[in-house]
Amino acid sequence: MNELESLHSLAEQMGVYTHYVDGLDRAVTVGPETLVRVCASLGAPITKPAEAAEALRAWNARDAGLVPPVLVAWDGTLPPVVIPGSGPAHAEIRLETGDVLPLEIATGELRSGSPLPFGYHCLTVEAAGETATCNIISAPEWAWRRPGSHRSWGVGAQLAALRSARSRSLGDLRDLESTCRWAGERGAEVAMVLPLLPTFNSDPAEPSPYSPVSRLFWSELILDLGSSHVPTEPPSTLDVIRADAEVRAALAGLPAPAPADLDEELVRYAQFRGAQARLGRNWRVWPAAARAGALGSEHIDPEEERFHLVAQVLARRQLGELRRRLHDEGFRLGLDLAVGVHPDGYDTWSRQALFAAGMSVGAPPDAGFPSGQDWGFPPVLPEASRLEGHRYLARSIAHQTKLAGVLRVDHVMAWTRLFWVPHGLEVSEGTYVAYPDNELFAILTLESVRHECEVAGENLGTVPPQIDEALPRHRIWGMFLAQFEAWRATAPDGIELAQEFGPPSEPLPLPGPPTGADIALFGTHDTPTFAGWLAGVDIDERVRCGLLTEGAAPVERLRREASIRWLAAELDCTPDDSEEFLAVMLEWLGRSDSPLVIPWLENLWLEPEGVNLPGTSSAQRPNWQRPMSRLLDDVFEDPEVGGLIQRLDRSRRDG
Repeated sequence: MNELESLHSLAEQMGVYTHYVDGLDRAVTVGPETLVRVCASLGAPITKPAEAAEALRAWNARDAGLVPPVLVAWDGTLPPVVIPGSGPAHAEIRLETGDVLPLEIATGELRSGSPLPFGYHCLTVEAAGETATCNIISAPEWAWRRPGSHRSWGVGAQLAALRSARSRSLGDLRDLESTCRWAGERGAEVAMVLPLLPTFNSDPAEPSPYSPVSRLFWSELILDLGSSHVPTEPPSTLDVIRADAEVRAALAGLPAPAPADLDEELVRYAQFRGAQARLGRNWRVWPAAARAGALGSEHIDPEEERFHLVAQVLARRQLGELRRRLHDEGFRLGLDLAVGVHPDGYDTWSRQALFAAGMSVGAPPDAGFPSGQDWGFPPVLPEASRLEGHRYLARSIAHQTKLAGVLRVDHVMAWTRLFWVPHGLEVSEGTYVAYPDNELFAILTLESVRHECEVAGENLGTVPPQIDEALPRHRIWGMFLAQFEAWRATAPDGIELAQEFGPPSEPLPLPGPPTGADIALFGTHDTPTFAGWLAGVDIDERVRCGLLTEGAAPVERLRREASIRWLAAELDCTPDDSEEFLAVMLEWLGRSDSPLVIPWLENLWLEPEGVNLPGTSSAQRPNWQRPMSRLLDDVFEDPEVGGLIQRLDRSRRDG
């Protein structure tokens, strides 16, 4: 076996892809430097390709142990576990309740005589002079679903962008509640919002809800601080620095919470934020002790620590009260589980052994982003997560499902693989790393059932077959985007079809309407709005930001025009009347078998600009910083908006 063959063999054994197909349908062979760096990050003793053979031998010589780090007991049934050796053995399971369950060991196999209760348990095995432990996830095969058959609808929004006459700089929980009540009175059952997690709000501000400080806490900016004056002229951008100052001023006179309101993780989080105020945002350059987790009083700004304790206790209380009020009225919140965390955040500092240093998560090149995407946050190390029983992921999910009626899992493909990009290399030089999807789905279904929260996975982009198989198997919804389906409808005939702007010689039907397996939307926060899609606003922006060349733009515009005409033909309407086009499209989605239809709130008045353009920086475009162009007070009284959602509600009820 030569050096490259050894390197490929090592990578494959470690779950690192040596070949893959990118979003442009191109076969990619991963370069040696990428494989070496990713394998080293995963724990292989390798610094260059010449060391691959020895690293492979060392990897194969590892002690596999008596039991694997994690076992999944689907529906409580523990699979048989082979115990090495022929001598006497003893095994027991300590349930998460503290009770101990002895196990049978016969003919070298460990078996449970009865189903295990759902939960996180610990298996201990003693055999051949060794003692080993294993994390057991006893989980239902199916995620939770409301009893019966439902054809619901709701609205989607970025909470910060909501504006009313009583709002401060950003939308808050009172604005969210008024939106929920307005929608609920008209037949909606859900309000889906982007992540409500904490972000960095001091200079330089980083307002993306998908780059949070932590997946275990809430944003202090969502707090309802009461009524305040709003400028007569709407702000051009959402100023999170100003909003942060408003929250701090409102909480300045409040004492630190009572010990009964605190837990160890919250205290640790507040201390970390206090240390950042004194030592700087990048914890990697802190003094060694603080960097390693030993925070002393000399490291912590006490006022910053107090602020975050107060803010988190208030956020928990206000969110809990909001959920109870809405639940009593049959209305649910839809929350969003971000796929990653900011590299300077609390989670990466408090759990350093879980995250891969020198790596970023992203996506390979595709039609929308020919150079690929680097999302800037570090990936979780799959084996390190297994060794701790995936406790961090479980806490991140539970943090959301305790409050959500519906949980959207951002980039659910991460359950089976993530695209890693070594720092200093181009995105196109990255590769995929495999994740233990069986174990991760078990955590998701367990937390879903525990908190009676329905689950949807964002299965958009390059979706591996494992995800297509897993979602229906676990009763997790996927996502249907009307604009994506219209785009795909032009794909078989490519540019020739786009240039014709009319029916081809043989009819090419659009994919059918969404089924009962998918939440139905026109688009998401990462795609153009309905009006922007019709006008090609996103194509112009991509050219301006360098994501699309001037030479390629005409073809994109032709393809968009073809997509628009195909969708209009499918809906039997004209694309020239955008308001009627939107209404008919919503009715088309509403008549489908989809369990949940979610129009983005701003589409209801044909907002042309999207909230985000993936692949761009804040210097190129104010992503996540565009307020709604209209006050909620006006929207709630607008008869045209009311008429649109009335048509959607009727289509949902009548089928």
